[in-house]
Amino acid sequence: MDFNDPRYKPFPLPVRAIGPGSQVEEEALQYLEMPKGMSTYRPPVLPEREEVAGLSAAHEALHAVQRALHQVLEGGTPAPVSLDHLGPADRQLLNQVLGEGEVSARIDTGDGREVRIQESVFTGVWRIAVFRDGEPVEDRIEVAAVPSLVGEQARLDATDVRALALPEALPPGVMNAPSILTELSDQVARWTPQRPTHVVNLTLLPLSPEDLAFLGERLGQGRVVVLSRGYGNCRVTSTRVPHCWRVVYYNSQDAVILDTIEVTAMPDAVRAAPEDLQDSAERLDEVLAWLTGAP
Repeated sequence: MDFNDPRYKPFPLPVRAIGPGSQVEEEALQYLEMPKGMSTYRPPVLPEREEVAGLSAAHEALHAVQRALHQVLEGGTPAPVSLDHLGPADRQLLNQVLGEGEVSARIDTGDGREVRIQESVFTGVWRIAVFRDGEPVEDRIEVAAVPSLVGEQARLDATDVRALALPEALPPGVMNAPSILTELSDQVARWTPQRPTHVVNLTLLPLSPEDLAFLGERLGQGRVVVLSRGYGNCRVTSTRVPHCWRVVYYNSQDAVILDTIEVTAMPDAVRAAPEDLQDSAERLDEVLAWLTGAP
């Protein structure tokens, strides 16, 4: 067949190759970058045993933390370990052993004090420093799934249940936020400590910027801000509504990948799990055995 013969009309459809790689995409598909790094436990870098053998105050504080860890694992609530009496050398050893873990928090108590909380490399062992007018006034260690002050301050902030009630007139552009407030109001009213966490995933919902702004304004922001860097970054903020927390996850480029509201006593992103506390106890036992030369 001669396709140059004028008796044949042009083919009405374009002929395209088929198969993988045969098509050229006009616009590359953009994927949201996920977190790439994950924080893992790294043993503390310790000095020579002979150099710190005489630092009895630091040794006593670390053994008190060790006892507190085992007490928590047995279901107890140990008292905080005060560090106010430590001298510079003892404090340096303590800093070397504890290091810095994944979770940190800041609390503005509203009475001129600022509380800075830093988890150590031993999950569930929290360093708590209290400042007044920028000057340190208290330094202590608390062993718990979550520092008691975080929950206490969140409860003090969360007093505005009426914030979930819908106003008579909605701001322009607000469309889907009212249904979320109704859902939250129902969950807060039925909340009990035994009730599982209820999560509202804002990322999956068709929300306008006005919706998000309206939700933020109604929920308000408490004075507790927690940052977790375990896998990407997570920011947990208390609200003015009881048992309501804003939990936002970011990728390594600081872009939001998950935005949620959680109805719970304390989000899991903040709490140390029981198995993590057990692991911390075993690791601290090993470190103290090395420091003291115990077999």
